[in-house]
Amino acid sequence: MGLNHYRFRSVWELDAPPDAVYAVLERAGEYPEWWPQVREVRWRDGDGDGAGGGGTGTARFRSLLPYDLRVTARQTYRDPGARVLAVSMAGDLEGWARWRLVPRGVDGGTRAVFEQEVEVRKPLLRVLALPGRPLFAANHALMMRAGRRGLCRRLADGPGRSGPADGRGGPGGGTRGRSRG
Repeated sequence: MGLNHYRFRSVWELDAPPDAVYAVLERAGEYPEWWPQVREVRWRDGDGDGAGGGGTGTARFRSLLPYDLRVTARQTYRDPGARVLAVSMAGDLEGWARWRLVPRGVDGGTRAVFEQEVEVRKPLLRVLALPGRPLFAANHALMMRAGRRGLCRRLADGPGRSGPADGRGGPGGGTRGRSRG
């Protein structure tokens, strides 16, 4: 495994039922509404939002460091019964990402596990691989923490409504989550 290869795993403990979490996560086209670092998603086929009929889309990400990552994502697995979503990625990142959701005990909450394995293809980031690796990993961790906060707000606000997607606390704060990884 080279310096441009990354494996990430984040576990989010969420105070919302698994089906409600899945309903938000399957709608990739809406991620920019609640996840500040997901700047843009354009779904080209399937049902238009990244849910349901599969398909392919493009996404642009930007966290704290001053660079954008652009990928083409293709839905490779979708199982509402098992609550699993997966995509393959090409572009500035090449690899895959997957969400797995499991009920959390008897409290009705959800453990959301995000796993990703990618090779960085963006030329500048490849050149900066050795000195930049710790910063790139920290940048990803910040992105994931902000995503968890945004998802918690989205779940608390209910379908079709969301608070400001700025990565900070916001309205509807009744849903809490913790991130590990």
